[in-house]
Amino acid sequence: MTETSKTTGIKSWPKDDRPREKLLKNGERSLSNSELLAILLRTGIKGNSAIDLARQILDKFGAFRNMSHTDIREWKGFKGLGLAKIAQIKAALEIGRRYREDEVTTGKQKVASAKDVVSIVMPQMRDLKTEVFKVVYLDSNNRIIAITDAACGTVDHAMPIVREIIHSALQKFSASIICAHNHPCANITPSNEDKKFTKELCDAGKLMEIKIIDHVIIGDNEYFSFADEGIMV
Repeated sequence: MTETSKTTGIKSWPKDDRPREKLLKNGERSLSNSELLAILLRTGIKGNSAIDLARQILDKFGAFRNMSHTDIREWKGFKGLGLAKIAQIKAALEIGRRYREDEVTTGKQKVASAKDVVSIVMPQMRDLKTEVFKVVYLDSNNRIIAITDAACGTVDHAMPIVREIIHSALQKFSASIICAHNHPCANITPSNEDKKFTKELCDAGKLMEIKIIDHVIIGDNEYFSFADEGIMV
């Protein structure tokens, strides 16, 4: 066994330098991205520690955001990275996204503009490869009751069902709703289908006395708001 292979394992490091011990002693904010990822990976391979593997992964993807919603084929080529570890990484990323939604819902955050909704849903929606349609349900004070997925579609089309959205709003005693969906192509210009759906939803909302405040289209760090553009019908 070479000297290199003897010393690359994290167990050979001083305790204060080991990611897990460092986290427990100083808190998770004290760790670098590669150290946090190494804790998820737990082990590397001979001559290549978990930290080394974490750095290789970050070198390829650049940021945690770029690891989400990726095809399994994009993870090939990393020695010591099997399906179980890939699943652990993806699960951790999803927990982070859901934490933000739970935090907002539990805190009954008040929505005053499209920007407020975008700040909540964009991190979950901007990197999706297919269209997903979300509905933000609000009480009479514009505080969030719940955020739910109304429909999932193909790469370029989702089919939200107006009746089900309104029915869900009634069940939640929601006074108003804001809809949001993503465009995987990153072009935030509303399609004819988007405009038609918005009109049908607004018509149904008026009938059932549920206010449709806005319909937001999410792109890559940009968005289109029907309300901001003055075209809610």
